[in-house]
Formats: sequence, C-alpha cells, structure tokens
Amino acid sequence: MPIPNFRRLLPPLLLALALPAGANELVLQAPADIERLLRPWLPEEAGSSLKLQGQLGEILATEGYFSPQFEFSESDNELRLQLDPGPRTTISEVALTVDGPVEAKTVAALRADWRLPVGQPFRQEDWNEAKQQALAELLAVEHADAKLLDSQADIDAESHQAQLRAHYDAGPRYRFGALRVEGLQRYTPELVERYNRSVRAGQPYREAQLNALQTTLLATPYFASVQATLDTAGASVSDGIATAPVVIRVRERAPHRVAFGAGISSNTGARVEANYHTPDAFNRAWEFDSGLRLEQKKQTAYADIFLPPSERQHRNSFGLMLENTDIQSLRTSRYAFGAQDVQQRGRLEQRSSLSWQTERREPAGATASTSQALVPNVMWTWRRVDSVLDPHDGLVLQGQVGGGAKAALSDRNFVRLHGRYQQFIPLGRQDTLTLRGEVGYTVADSRQGIPQDYLFRTGGTGSVRGYAYQSLGIREGNAVVGGRYLAIASAEVTHWLNDSWGIAAFVDAGDAVDSLENLKMAVGYGLGARWRSPAGPIGADLAYGERTGSVQLHFSLAIPF
Repeated sequence: MPIPNFRRLLPPLLLALALPAGANELVLQAPADIERLLRPWLPEEAGSSLKLQGQLGEILATEGYFSPQFEFSESDNELRLQLDPGPRTTISEVALTVDGPVEAKTVAALRADWRLPVGQPFRQEDWNEAKQQALAELLAVEHADAKLLDSQADIDAESHQAQLRAHYDAGPRYRFGALRVEGLQRYTPELVERYNRSVRAGQPYREAQLNALQTTLLATPYFASVQATLDTAGASVSDGIATAPVVIRVRERAPHRVAFGAGISSNTGARVEANYHTPDAFNRAWEFDSGLRLEQKKQTAYADIFLPPSERQHRNSFGLMLENTDIQSLRTSRYAFGAQDVQQRGRLEQRSSLSWQTERREPAGATASTSQALVPNVMWTWRRVDSVLDPHDGLVLQGQVGGGAKAALSDRNFVRLHGRYQQFIPLGRQDTLTLRGEVGYTVADSRQGIPQDYLFRTGGTGSVRGYAYQSLGIREGNAVVGGRYLAIASAEVTHWLNDSWGIAAFVDAGDAVDSLENLKMAVGYGLGARWRSPAGPIGADLAYGERTGSVQLHFSLAIPF
C-alpha cells in the first residue's frame, strides 16, 4: 500500500538517498560511502533493524499509521526495505468542552471551525494545530485569559479510530477599560486618543480591534514602535465580566529627519531632492514636511503642515508651493498656497480644498500671459480592492469638481469636472486585466486666463503611453498647452511568471482638445515588464504611438490612484 507523501516521513539519512515519491519500497545501492552511512542500520548488526523500525514506526504514527509491517533483506550491494503501513487511523469522535461564562454561539463556532473533524485522517500536526486554533479563537473574542486545560487523543489500533478530547477554560469575559499610554515624552495621551477609532471603554474585548489600534498608531509620523495589550492583571471583575485597562507602550520617532535622494522619471527626467521633516512643529504635534526637488523638466519647492485628526476624524493641512516647468516648449512659473480637509468614511475618501495660485506661462512662438485663480475643490475617491499596493481584483472610482469666479480673485469664470475609473479583473491566478478610463471638462467660454492646472494635457506614463509627457493637447505657437476636454481609455493584461516578475501587453488611447469636434484619440500600444517591489509593482513599458510613429520608454509605479 503506497503512503501519501512518504518521502517526508523517513529519517533524513534515508531521505537523502532519494526514495521515489509515493513509494512503499526502498532499494539502496551501497557503494563504500553509502555503506558506511548505512552500516549502523543494517539488519545483521544486533538490534539495528529494531532501532530503524522503531524510528519509522514513530514517524508513521504521526501520520495516522499505527500498524506498520517492515521486512528487510540484503543481497550484494542492495538493501531492500518492504513496508506495509496498514490502514490509516481516522477520527471517530471529537469532544470539545469549554468552562466559564462563554456564550453558546461562541462554543458552537469553535466546534464548527474545528480543524480535525470526524472522518478526517488523524495527523499529529493537524491535532496540534486544531487545539491551538480553538484556543486562539477564544483569546481573540472576549476571553483574553483562556487556557487549554487538558487534551487527549485515544487511538484504537485495532479499529483504526481516534477519539479526540480537548478541554478549555475560557476565563471571564473581558471589556475594554480606560486607555493608558506609556513611553510618551513630547506628546500627550490626547494625541493617541485622536487616532483611536477601534478601542472604546466598555466595549467587548476583541483582539482584532486592539491590533487595528496598534497598526493605526504605527502608521502615524509620531511613533517608531507601538505595543497594545490588555492589562488583565489590573482588571476588575463583576458578575463574570472583567474590565481591564488597555496599555499602549510607545517609542517616539526622532524629532527631526533630513533626507536626500536621486532618481529618474520617464515623464520629467533625472531628479535630485532634499527633504526636511519633523512631526512636532511648534511643539504642537503638527507634522511639517518641506523639500526641494530639482528635475530636468520641473523644479519644485514646497512646505506643508499636517494637523492631527480632529475629534470627528478630519485631517486638516495647509501649505505653499513654488514651481517652474518646461514641458513641450511651454514654460510656466507658479506659486500657490492652500488648505485641505480629508475625511475617510468607510471606503469613501473625501478631500475638500481651497487654493489660490498665480501662474505665468510662456509658450514658445506665442505671447506670454499671466493668470490667477482662487479655487474651491471637492474630490471623492472610492476604493474596493483586494490589495492597495498590488491589486488583483477590485474597483477604484474618483470624481472631483472645482472652479473659480471673477468675483472671487479669479481671472475667468470656470468649473472643472474630472473623473477617473480603474478596474482590476482576475483572469485566473496569474493574470490580471486592468481597465482604466479618464474624462475631464472645464466649463468656460475660453481657456485663456485659466491656469494650466485646471485645463488638460495628456500623454506619457500613467495616461497615454507611446507619446511624450503632456505632448497631447492644444498647439499654441510651438508649444502644447492645456485644453478644456480630456478623454483617456486603456486596457492592459499582466501575466505573472512567478512571485516577483511579470509581463504586460497594453493599448492606450486619449486626447486633450479645446472642442469636441477636434477630438481624435491618439492610440499607443506595447509590451512591458513588471517587478513586485515592497512599494508595489514597478513597470517598464516600451510603447509605440501611432500618431507620431515613435517609440517611447516609460517607467511607473503601477498602483491605483
């Protein structure tokens, strides 16, 4: 009778001698070096065959074979072991008992989730995992002091059946108590409370909620390490309900950080940058982030301040920026400042902002001009993806509306509408179809007097591959400037060769125009490579643009917007 996965059941010495997978007979050729290794186990040495049988019997028992038969023979340079493992033992009964003030539905869930049910073959590893899984489920929901009191597996070798018994003490049912923060130096406990949306005093204890609070605090700029625990030793018990403080132990991040970097973008060229960051500006736990980024086609200086969440979980920020660009023979210089409010409501993120900017643009071969605008804007992003950094299945939608008025510090009346769509459709385990669409419309009687940020150009990485960055738009002199309409569509299939590398084929189409009558989609298509990095898939694409007849190389971080 062959034994499933027999190769992994044998001692390492026999495994090293290449037993065929699924075999129940072992034949060993024994030249001098192998014979030397096998000599302690050969049958003619007194007691050695019993020793080998004992070891193999113990290993087979962990897989549910308790009645194996062994037969050894040796001739010339061969050692032959014939093994009949006998019938496999299966589970005939499971008795799971839980003491303490535990709800009937909790016990029912433990029994329903038991990993070694009646009828399944007995394996020691499965038996150990089943006991620990049941204990973990008790510990995760209300019963933070749960213990495994006793367990027993009764094996009847004659009937080849196993009876399993596991006895637990659930302990009291726990409720979250007050939050106690340890390790703070610069910050106050109120800062931690601002980020706490999962652990509330009086609620039933849930391990998942405690872990969620720990993860949230680690994602803030304030703490280098966070440990969240339930202080069961400090609990007070009443009527079988224990209320225990929640202890948050933190280690704060360094108050100042300076970073330098370099890189390259297929859109804006080579880049060097310097950044200064502090999470405690003005000793108020305000996050201050500033930097200077010098790219071949764009130079940017910025400074932003992010405030801690409000009591209603709003994230407010404000900042300023100076930027110069030279893209497609259009030179722009602008400075802007503004404020933003971000609120997360389940899957929906809302960003409300108010910004003012002034811009000077100098198109080659055309007249230079200056424009300014004060723009309120609201953007909504809805996400449902299986992974934020490496999605295989899901949908992301985004829409925004903003505008300016002559009566409120803008040079022209306008309303800007913009929407984006991205969907990930699994094609089996290794392939993904990605669909992407984008539309935009700036409602105004003319594009003149509207800053480029509120008009549309396209082309390049992330939009229409096969064309240079922002090369699709309105011709003004020798430059390409923004138009009032935008349309983009894209389809891409990615096949992952292994866990790290993949290949992609895609087709993009899009254009930016000042009148719908002039809309003629520019098509680009090509092939690309993908590499799964810790920050998400990195892509390198080689694309051909039909309109220009040229080939462009694009680099990207292929994550949803």
